[in-house]
Amino acid sequence: MSPTAADAMIAPDLQVSDHISIDRALDVLRGSHSQYVLIRDDTGRCAGIITLDQLTAHAAKPWYAENTRVRDIAHDCGPFAHPGMPASEAAAAMRERSLTILPVVDEDGFAVGILTTARLQALLGTPPEDTDRP
Repeated sequence: MSPTAADAMIAPDLQVSDHISIDRALDVLRGSHSQYVLIRDDTGRCAGIITLDQLTAHAAKPWYAENTRVRDIAHDCGPFAHPGMPASEAAAAMRERSLTILPVVDEDGFAVGILTTARLQALLGTPPEDTDRP
């Protein structure tokens, strides 16, 4: 049986509401020493993912960072991986979209994990790729 996204995913520990401002999301990421955070909508479903680099780029203008919500700048808003998706398909989708992280959601759209290129490469035994984008 071939490996699935569930075999490579890690827990989605850090999540914020899509209503949170850029500056507050930056505080959360810096405080947690994380490079990314999942965004959830009003129903708790996964609405995207955003990285520290993206937030930092938008924080250069304090008035903008205080008044702009993460939902307005989210890098990746789907489609997301599913636990039963073959790991090779998830890796291919990430390559096509130049992503290094991708949420894994259940059939109802709730985040159940995060895929990273490093974990997929380790699982699939593929060489690391030269990519700088989230």
